[in-house]
Amino acid sequence: MIRSLCSSIARDETGATIVEFALIAPVLLMTLMGLFDFSYNIYAESMIEGAVQKAARFSTVESYANNPAALDTKVAGAVRKVVPSADVGFVRTAYSDYSDIGRAEAFTDTNADGVCNANEPFEDLNGNGLWDPTRAREDTNGARDTVMYEVNATYDRKFPLAELIGFEDTVTVSARTILRNQPFSIQDNEPIVGNCA
Repeated sequence: MIRSLCSSIARDETGATIVEFALIAPVLLMTLMGLFDFSYNIYAESMIEGAVQKAARFSTVESYANNPAALDTKVAGAVRKVVPSADVGFVRTAYSDYSDIGRAEAFTDTNADGVCNANEPFEDLNGNGLWDPTRAREDTNGARDTVMYEVNATYDRKFPLAELIGFEDTVTVSARTILRNQPFSIQDNEPIVGNCA
């Protein structure tokens, strides 16, 4: 009797599915939540990139070039349609030409130390009176200026899984574009010569 009871228990598989599901369910749920989180972030990034591209086209015409706050409001509205809780920040820098992006102001290295110092002459392209490692200007409404428009959006993740697996619980998405302003006035960017400190 005991033997037949033991053998019938050994052959009984009625609860096996529940046990197997209990073992697999946490892994399945974590995988799904990770996939949903990843997909949402990719979607948000592509929508923010699209908003920035559209805004950049608007920023090159005179009506928005002289009113950057209106453009920022428009972009922030587009971003918040996708991510309502996003903190949105904007950075604009202007250059005389595309080739100036990422380049330092030119200087004459008279003492051959590779540093602008010791009263060495330099071209003050951004007009701030100091030698800078970038040729960028903050005034972006000059005609034919090459403008780099960058939008940073920070928002909380939609799924609580991130902290469990070591990710930050906030996501920052950056999108940037570079375009040239329309020639609605004459570009005035003659370099000023200064001396390094």
